[in-house]
Amino acid sequence: MRRFLLLYATQQGQAKAIAEEIREQAVVRGFSADLHCISESSKYDLKTETAPLVVVVSTTGTGDPPDTARKFVKEIQNQTLPADFFAHLRYGLLGLGDSEYTYFCNGGKIIDKRLQELGARHFYDTGHADDCVGLELVVEPWIAGLWPALREHFRSSRGQEEISGTPPVASPASSRTDLVKSELLHIESQVELLRFDDSGRKDSEVLKQNSVNSNQSNVLIEDFESSLTRSVPPLSQASLNVPALPPEYLQVHLQESLGQEESQASVTSADPIFQVPISKAVQLTTNDAIKTTLLVELDISKTDFSYQPGDAFSVICPNSDSEVQSLLQRLQLEDKRKHYVLLKIKTDTKKKGAALPQHIPARCSLQFIFTWCLEIRAIPKKAFLRALVGYTSDSAEKRRLQELCSKQGAADYSRFVRDACACLLDLLLAFPSCQPPLSLLLEHLPKLQPRPYSCASSSLFHPGKLHFVFNVVEFLSTAPTEVLRKGVCTGWLALLVASVLQPNTYASHEDSRIALAPKISISPRTTNYFHLPNDPSIPIIMVGPGTGIAPFIGFLQHREKLQEQHPDGNFGAVWLFFGCRHKDRDYLFRKELRHFLKHGILTHLKVSFSRDAPVGEEEATAKYVQDNIQLHGQEVVRILLHENGRIYVCGGIPETKEKRFNGLMV
Repeated sequence: MRRFLLLYATQQGQAKAIAEEIREQAVVRGFSADLHCISESSKYDLKTETAPLVVVVSTTGTGDPPDTARKFVKEIQNQTLPADFFAHLRYGLLGLGDSEYTYFCNGGKIIDKRLQELGARHFYDTGHADDCVGLELVVEPWIAGLWPALREHFRSSRGQEEISGTPPVASPASSRTDLVKSELLHIESQVELLRFDDSGRKDSEVLKQNSVNSNQSNVLIEDFESSLTRSVPPLSQASLNVPALPPEYLQVHLQESLGQEESQASVTSADPIFQVPISKAVQLTTNDAIKTTLLVELDISKTDFSYQPGDAFSVICPNSDSEVQSLLQRLQLEDKRKHYVLLKIKTDTKKKGAALPQHIPARCSLQFIFTWCLEIRAIPKKAFLRALVGYTSDSAEKRRLQELCSKQGAADYSRFVRDACACLLDLLLAFPSCQPPLSLLLEHLPKLQPRPYSCASSSLFHPGKLHFVFNVVEFLSTAPTEVLRKGVCTGWLALLVASVLQPNTYASHEDSRIALAPKISISPRTTNYFHLPNDPSIPIIMVGPGTGIAPFIGFLQHREKLQEQHPDGNFGAVWLFFGCRHKDRDYLFRKELRHFLKHGILTHLKVSFSRDAPVGEEEATAKYVQDNIQLHGQEVVRILLHENGRIYVCGGIPETKEKRFNGLMV
């Protein structure tokens, strides 16, 4: 087979899943994909690679390559490398990102740009998939176009696709055999696109029958709108192109436990984990504010956890107990929730390179795995929906799942699954005849990711303490019925500190009840760019609407201590542009900002209140933060262009995306 090297750089598993899909399709297209994580540098060598290269790269944070690509990026960014270092490489790259962030697909763009600077050339155009509107809108056609691009590459390079030595000369007979095999594999892939059930019938017949049934019930459904569980013409009468059925590869055995206790220590992590107690929790907004904003203080004095203002860290959080319970009930596994889950690879699996999920620890209970290891709120991918079809007995429900994962049903998938924030539990409640085995869920549910937050304090100002600030995320899930949900992490944290929460005063003394507060697990996420300048005379501009102010409180605390230590030092101007809805409801750190302004730590404070009636000419023209920046545009330009100033931006993000992370520094 014609070989190509396939690398992925993933943060949450999406790039890996897409790369695995490419490898599965490659087999039936007559290619061989040599798949590796980009961090596994001992398993490939781009300096000597002669086969075409395909790379799938996600983006994390505010535009960084994923953690698994850090070493690779550092190596290729070496400025001593010659301009023709990768002149022999021909590659195609698929970047994953979210256009709601400033640096869209930047992880892929960084690698793409550097490969070209080092002489590599495209054999296939770069794709940029947007998670905001649905990765599959770009991923699926990009993968479809990959195969003709690879075929053209191999034709133009005269078939020299083998990495080691000169390919053996094939006899005419063997060439004809290989051609027949390739064509058969291609035909099999096309047949697989239409194979919906295990009945053995061609699915064109199944779809034809469904179409007849749809015609008979036209009169009934014309009066209805489409929903998660129901479609309307033309989709309900269409022939469908669905993804190939993902090969199953896990075998699960449930074993009664001996009653051993489980802890968060079983959660897998590439970074060091620290268990730290909560020493204070304060509500920063009033009870009538649209959003509830909390500040939590952690006691890190007995650990070697360290940070700088501008750094971020991750909170390891569990899924909601009630949602885990509901899911186990729906799967009819509630009575086995304490059983150990034992996994092994199926001996007859067709999945290439099948491996046990690394995020599922050995000898842990079913309840622990669903609580701490799996992202049960994840929006199911189309491949997951395709796999659920085979375990759905009702014909109408089966047809609807087929539609939702089909090319023809892309709009319905976006509307009723992605945009509605539907999760596995929603689908199982909406399609009661669907009875998937536990193994299928463990294959498709991704790892429960730690949630990143900005450090909102300075260790100089609060020795042994770490502050962070967050909105308690609430959003409406509309699948299959409307349900008000809270963020996985912020909802858990709010519940955790509810009994010790101090209202509306950041400067409150510690409450004796805090001794009852539990510990939480955190891990560091050091940044190399979102820090104060080493030279304090450089002027800085900070833009932080809402909880985006969090890292800047740390900046200001740090500057105050530095100015105390160096009273004769030369400190540059400090501007802060802040915005919120109401002056009296959600003006975060109001007292502290006045203090910083009064003592010259903060030289300019510009605040916008988007929902209050304007008072004065400036407020009338500066409803939002961007209005205030424009109003003071001349000063901003002077600082940035003529005084070598720095601008830092940290802003809010959509309510269902539960992250509070630093923005950008220029």
